[in-house]
Amino acid sequence: MAVTHGIDYHALAEFRYQIRRFLNFSERAAHSAGIEPQQHQALLVIKGLPSESKATVGALAERLMIRHHSAVELAGRLAAKRWIMRVRSPEDRREVLLRLTRRGEKLLENLSLVHRAELRNAGTRLIEALRAVAPRRSAARH
Repeated sequence: MAVTHGIDYHALAEFRYQIRRFLNFSERAAHSAGIEPQQHQALLVIKGLPSESKATVGALAERLMIRHHSAVELAGRLAAKRWIMRVRSPEDRREVLLRLTRRGEKLLENLSLVHRAELRNAGTRLIEALRAVAPRRSAARH
């Protein structure tokens, strides 16, 4: 067994493998839909932000863990494809908000349906791998 210093390397490797399998699926699905994976992730960020958050370039940069100028460029590419639009905030005219267009909504919906179906298949493996690598405290004590 690959356990050293209380670290189960087999469980860590399996968890990482299951994450990579899903990410690989996601990247292939995005390419098949005619969109770059990071562009798909950006659409999901914009649509899926909590209601108390504003979809700004700063929020996009934070959620995708990219630099602000990279998020500006990404938003520009999305706008050029007519998947998003930039609108001025009604509260603060200096602030620019990002919104999905109908075209962007439809693309994201189609990709999300495919991803949900894949998660139904891969979800069990991901959950099992997560449980093995991060068991509950009470289970870990026994």
